[in-house]
Amino acid sequence: MKPSLLKGTRDFLPREMLQREFIFDTIRKVFQTYGFQPIETPALERLSTLMGKYGEEGDQLLFKVLNNGDFLSKVDDEVWNSKDSDVVVEQIAKRGLRYDLTVPLARFVALHQNELAFPFKRYQIQPVWRADRPQKGRYQEFYQCDADVVGSDSLMYEMDFVRIYSKVFRELQLPVTIKINHRAVLSGMVAAIDASEQFESITVAIDKWDKIGSDGVRRELKKIGLSTTLVDQLLNLLQTKDLTALKEALPTEESRQGVDDLMAIFENVDNDPAGDILEFAPELARGLNYYTGCIFEVVARDGEMGSIGGGGRYADLTEVFGMKNMPGVGISFGAERIYDYMEERDLFPRSVTQKLHLLFCSFDDESLELAMDYASQLRERGYSIDVYPEAVKLGKQLKYADQVGAPFVALIGDNERNSDSITLKDMTTGDQRMIPFADVLVRLRKGHSFGAQIDG
Repeated sequence: MKPSLLKGTRDFLPREMLQREFIFDTIRKVFQTYGFQPIETPALERLSTLMGKYGEEGDQLLFKVLNNGDFLSKVDDEVWNSKDSDVVVEQIAKRGLRYDLTVPLARFVALHQNELAFPFKRYQIQPVWRADRPQKGRYQEFYQCDADVVGSDSLMYEMDFVRIYSKVFRELQLPVTIKINHRAVLSGMVAAIDASEQFESITVAIDKWDKIGSDGVRRELKKIGLSTTLVDQLLNLLQTKDLTALKEALPTEESRQGVDDLMAIFENVDNDPAGDILEFAPELARGLNYYTGCIFEVVARDGEMGSIGGGGRYADLTEVFGMKNMPGVGISFGAERIYDYMEERDLFPRSVTQKLHLLFCSFDDESLELAMDYASQLRERGYSIDVYPEAVKLGKQLKYADQVGAPFVALIGDNERNSDSITLKDMTTGDQRMIPFADVLVRLRKGHSFGAQIDG
């Protein structure tokens, strides 16, 4: 059988896994410095938990898992002959792969509410699955890296999330812009042209701004019946970057409060590195079927990859599970797009894929035994050490060292074995030098690198 991968899925080689772990570890470390705690939820959830939470399109993209055993035997003939997929699925599938990490979080909080301290601050780094059409930057299996605060209305957490985004992308050395808007501001803009009844269709059009531009949005707004005058008024508002001027143009107290929230966030991070990359984006209209306050989106500065992060505030995360009055705010990192972006631009530090400190190569079986002993001593001190398993031709061993990315090789033969030494070879420069093995241990205890052995 010819080996192959399913479309929308990927294998990752060791080098690629180390690069991905670098991204995950960076995000995890920053989450932890802000007091977020890790949780995990199962890959499988009840379909009743997942269905109806992502809209009609989302339901179609859910991976459904067939019931165990002879699942067709329990399907009513009438149901089967109806060829109604939705009805048939109800009888043959009770489980599904999680579509995102937010709905499982809502289920988790409702289920464990008596075991949690609120505000509950959690982070989660796990794979999700969507039966979407695979394309560049979009996969059917991918990782999400989420952080949420559940059980608080405090604007402090929006401020924290802006800083978290800024810190992570500075650590990754990836230049980004953090876009921010507020649902109430969008609502106020629509109210200003007296079109609140068309809020949903108007914001669907606005959400296409990045793809089709202002002229494209203008055409979309006219298609839904807005007059040229109203479209001009709305586009003027959508292109107003001055929050003070915008506040004066908004007609409702709620929308003006939305502006105040945004102004408070900008003022709070003004003297922080995050202030340099935070941008008010009045055209940002993502996720309005569930976001009720601030909305975030992060894009790479060159704009070629699309969104690499996003989030926002929601009024009641757990109401559908019977637990009311549980507001929250959360963000997510698009790990797959971040990885693709950094890989294409060679942004990963070289040290990320050089986890192996040293490889031992031996000229004979006695030297191989000594190499294993030396390796054990170094491993006890926390170093990543490998030993080539056979005393074969040196060229074959050195080729292996290149393949696994060993920066240094310790050669052991008769001379080295008889003098309790190793010949340390730098695989980058080719320089090598015989030194006592005891000196290696001493220098390492003092924090010197293996390269210092060769440099003297």
